[in-house]
Amino acid sequence: MKNTKQKLLIEQTDKKLAVFIPISSNVIPSKGWVNTVRTSLKMSLRQLGNRLKISTQSAKEIEVREANGTITLNSLKDAANALDLKLVYGFVSKHGSIDQMIEQRAKELATEIVMRANTTMSLEDQQNSKERIKQAITQKTAEIKFEMPKYLWD
Repeated sequence: MKNTKQKLLIEQTDKKLAVFIPISSNVIPSKGWVNTVRTSLKMSLRQLGNRLKISTQSAKEIEVREANGTITLNSLKDAANALDLKLVYGFVSKHGSIDQMIEQRAKELATEIVMRANTTMSLEDQQNSKERIKQAITQKTAEIKFEMPKYLWD
């Protein structure tokens, strides 16, 4: 990356997200966390509703929405507060890190660009060797990663 500020931002973001990696394999209970914690505390829906200043039915709807994945973060935060807990959320990269995500996307783009050029050259009977194509992809990947162009995520 040519911008050291951008590189630093990526490193800091990776560091912040790294704390979530160990818990990313935790299985979310099928009825959701609100129901699981409430049940563990032997708290009734009426009691949860009272703590949230909503009806028993609305408290039940919160549990259902969480289990369905349609709950808002604010509702989840309110439910956590009512259960005397704190809501914590974050993201975990599917690629290991933000830097690796950028690397993979840059390589995808580089491959597309190099192969497009190679196709044109093949039509002109100027085909490159597999080794040269591999080298060109590596060079183009490094260039894209360094430049971080606006089209990287198009």
